[in-house]
Amino acid sequence: MTDTWSAPLERLAAIDPAPFFVLSLLPYLAFLWWASRVEAFPRLALRGFQLTLLFVAVTIVAAIVAQVRFGALLADVDALHGSAEAFLTLSNLLVMLGFATAGITAGSGPKR
Repeated sequence: MTDTWSAPLERLAAIDPAPFFVLSLLPYLAFLWWASRVEAFPRLALRGFQLTLLFVAVTIVAAIVAQVRFGALLADVDALHGSAEAFLTLSNLLVMLGFATAGITAGSGPKR
């Protein structure tokens, strides 16, 4: 890598991402608020999007447990990492089923 890029990349790597994570929750919460008020928004999909917040909470707790109990990153503790990711899989499944079911019941599914 050239010196032109190394200094800016080093400064970028030194930035703590925690404030950005917290700030990213604000638009997501606004999206959930909006989706809960739109009658046409599939309720099951909304539950899936809401479950994503539970995934975030579980992941934070699992990361803390991995660090305190095992002295490792969450990605290095397979049982905890897999368990946390299961919540993301479940939320994605609910979102997909919510939109798929809404498309079928509304008759807006793909034309054959």
